[in-house]
Amino acid sequence: MQDQSSGAISLTQALIRIDSTDPGAYETRIGEFIFDRLSRLLVPVIKKEVLPGRFNVMAKIQGEIDDPALVYICHMDTVTVGEGWTKDPFGAQIQDGLIYGRGACDMKSGLACALSAFEAMAGEAASGKKPRHSFVFIGTVDEEDFMRGSEDVIKEGWVTKKSLVLDTEPTNGQIQVAHKGRTWFEITVNGTTAHASTPWKGADAIAGAAEIISFIRRKIGECPSHEDLGISTVTFGQIEGGYRPYVVPDHCKMWIDMRLVPPADTQAAAGIVTRAIEEAAKKVPGINASYVITGDRPYIEKDETSVLLKALKASAEEITGEPVPVTCFPGYTDTAVIAGKLGNHNCMSYGPGDLERAHKPDEFVPCEDILRCEKVLTGLAKSILFEDFSLG
Repeated sequence: MQDQSSGAISLTQALIRIDSTDPGAYETRIGEFIFDRLSRLLVPVIKKEVLPGRFNVMAKIQGEIDDPALVYICHMDTVTVGEGWTKDPFGAQIQDGLIYGRGACDMKSGLACALSAFEAMAGEAASGKKPRHSFVFIGTVDEEDFMRGSEDVIKEGWVTKKSLVLDTEPTNGQIQVAHKGRTWFEITVNGTTAHASTPWKGADAIAGAAEIISFIRRKIGECPSHEDLGISTVTFGQIEGGYRPYVVPDHCKMWIDMRLVPPADTQAAAGIVTRAIEEAAKKVPGINASYVITGDRPYIEKDETSVLLKALKASAEEITGEPVPVTCFPGYTDTAVIAGKLGNHNCMSYGPGDLERAHKPDEFVPCEDILRCEKVLTGLAKSILFEDFSLG
């Protein structure tokens, strides 16, 4: 029987019951809930509006050393509910040791663990203990979309190149410290209309798009793999164009997601797209195309010398009593944004749940994962704030 009296378990349930879907209800209510909870502690708490009605939350326990500070950063939004649920997506039901609900693993359980650890350290500080390093909790908006919350955190100076930054995304018991780059393209193809019975009198924009797709798929497939991050990939997630089956289309637009590993980067990807457009124009005479880069996130490689990695690994292995794998995170996170923008080598992910359950119907997180992560995050914070762990 799992201990379901844990503060993080009950807090996970409370957070799941607040709809913070993106798009949907967004983060206003959950942000207020977290702000009110943190305001009960004897620490400064800030709300910073990032988008209309959507604000980041930051609380800080002041230490003797302010930079580097230990930072736990967690996004407050979830993806939309979607179809196919057999459980109440906002019910936070516990069944057979699992908590069900939208955001259960991505990432309200991780958010609860981080809050629990922060509250425990605030209690230590309130009792008269002086932290060696400052400890910051940040709740962000918009992570499930354009990550404008973490961008604003950087702009406000809530994190620096020296900060020790941990997000609590679901990592299935692993410490995840590297990320593929994420580059988005919007490609527009223009042609000329004609009757489908005389297609040679027009220029088929969709046929041109097909040639572009084929070229890009082939070239991304030829990119070298990386020993930690694996292979570069491309997904043609959205495409639109044409009028009727009997009209040669004069317009096509598509949106592309590339996940890139070294040495491939956005500049190299732009070169591939440029060549794809040139080759398509040769094969479908009369078309022309252009592109816009709508997202540019660099890859993040593992740094074996990271002091946060050393401290987190020590805390996790002390709690679990076994070696903890260090791997890469398959998606992109708030800490990846910070690492990429600031060149910070102490950014990583460790949290309850399995990413493969995220965004799915009947999303769940095991209670035992929450208990483990609550202890690991609390132990990590205690070692950096109040014990003899050296950051040198």
